[in-house]
Amino acid sequence: MIRAHRLSFSYGSDFSLSEISLSVGEGEVVALLGPNGSGKTTLLRCMNSLVIPPPATVFVKSKDILTYPQNELAKKIGYVPQSHNPSFPFTVFDAVLMGRASHLSIFQLPSRHDEDVAELSLKMVGIYHLKDRVYTQISGGEKQLVLIARALAQEPEALLLDEPTAHLDFRNQVSVLKVIRKLGRERNLAVLMSLHEPNLALLFSDKVAIMNGGRIAAFGEAKSVVTKENIEMNYGIEVESVQKGGISYLVPKV
Repeated sequence: MIRAHRLSFSYGSDFSLSEISLSVGEGEVVALLGPNGSGKTTLLRCMNSLVIPPPATVFVKSKDILTYPQNELAKKIGYVPQSHNPSFPFTVFDAVLMGRASHLSIFQLPSRHDEDVAELSLKMVGIYHLKDRVYTQISGGEKQLVLIARALAQEPEALLLDEPTAHLDFRNQVSVLKVIRKLGRERNLAVLMSLHEPNLALLFSDKVAIMNGGRIAAFGEAKSVVTKENIEMNYGIEVESVQKGGISYLVPKV
């Protein structure tokens, strides 16, 4: 559904992505792992055209992403940033309703259908009961679910998430990832997300790509990529493998 093909990109001389190739199919959840500064956020931004990739390097539904008008691209790809701090105290419902912007013309007000889509999006992530709360007054985990619901209100076919578990406690990390995995499967969304914790990627992803130095160091089925050898090589730490329920979890040697 969404694919990078030999994607190279640089911010001047500061950083570059080099020859990145990966794809995410419908109903598939792919996690990006890698040390800080490895290029995960840059890749996500290229694959949503928030920064402009070179022609014929990012494809959505087999079409070059650069051929899509922005409002049409927003109907294909929902993007959830690392954080969002609005200047005004919107209600949760209004924050999600903003996801309908790409379906409206200039000066057009949201219709009853747009409101229905926003309500359904809140229900899909399990926070409909928060619809009248002020966004700035809810918890970090709840805010993250609001951002996911806002992206769903775009009615996209792909969902890109930049560190959706950042700054969340362990319980909320698991809760958010359960929602993301469920959406990928039940809504048949192509999901690409960056994560920091290898074990969470192992549990909640179908495939994993490990990035290092702007390149893909490993990409494939989660169990075959999140290994002792790959983590030690790309993170520069020693880890031990612990078997539980047929899964090899990794813990750092201390």
